[in-house]
Amino acid sequence: MDKKDIKIIFLGTSEFAIPTLEALIKEGYKIVAVITNPDEPKGRKKILSPPPLKITAQKLNLNVLQFPTLKIENLKLKIPKADVGIVAAYGKIIPPEIINLFPFGILNIHPSLLPKYRGPTPIQTTILNSEKETGVTIIKIDEEVDHGDIISNSQFLISNEDTYKTLESRLAKLGAELLIKILPDYLAGRIAPQPQDHSQATFTRKFTREDAKIDWSKTAEEIDRQIRALNPEPGTWTSWGDKTLKILEAKIQPPSANRHDRGDLQKVGQVFQENGKVMVKTSKGAIILKTVQLEGKKVMSIEDFIRGNRDFIGSVLE
Repeated sequence: MDKKDIKIIFLGTSEFAIPTLEALIKEGYKIVAVITNPDEPKGRKKILSPPPLKITAQKLNLNVLQFPTLKIENLKLKIPKADVGIVAAYGKIIPPEIINLFPFGILNIHPSLLPKYRGPTPIQTTILNSEKETGVTIIKIDEEVDHGDIISNSQFLISNEDTYKTLESRLAKLGAELLIKILPDYLAGRIAPQPQDHSQATFTRKFTREDAKIDWSKTAEEIDRQIRALNPEPGTWTSWGDKTLKILEAKIQPPSANRHDRGDLQKVGQVFQENGKVMVKTSKGAIILKTVQLEGKKVMSIEDFIRGNRDFIGSVLE
């Protein structure tokens, strides 16, 4: 089949889905509809905002459909027929009666090396667990979450400085490239999907605000992974007096520079300043603060924050 004759329905919501949609358009595939989640209130003022994928799809003059839930009766009435579905970070379970609408099924781009890290937070969990490598897996979806047969995968090494956002961006780009590479062979029947080894499956879960609270009695490495993994959502935080302070960016102080490791500071969680850097003592090592946000205030660099909050130095975070 020629690319221009292939009709695709694309399902996605977050920024992760954008590179794949753009790549499909660039390659000449026909996107007959983009299905995404409804607009949601965002920010402190709860302004109704569209999903990132909707913004991109509208710029590309594509037909955008938004459903609170996927129901077969809605789709039969509102979407044109298509040969294959493509899913990337859609965020909703697709029922079997909808999967069966597509002659070639629905392919899902998942940001982990399945069967490891099924579920909603594979990128965050990868960072939290200090994995050395990750990748994307393209599966043909079935009725269970991230359970379908594997079409292809691709992997790469993780940097110790990768954050959720940087890793999401790398995985999104890799997923788009891999889909464009394998889609012609898949549609031509030249790829035989391979079952996952379900005995090796591991599962992720959604993280709550409590998961994002920093425990300064942990090591600097553990806290660093938490900060890199759980921003922007749910957003790592600590208590400073009676206020919540979000820690949005930080880094580990190199061990050789940890003066407080020799016992100069008495309390875990104590803020101190050394060589122009603002740090917090942990049970092992220190965290250098870079970007913070005090409740009710805007995001700012630690330098700007200190200028307006001189009593921060020497205080103990909890």
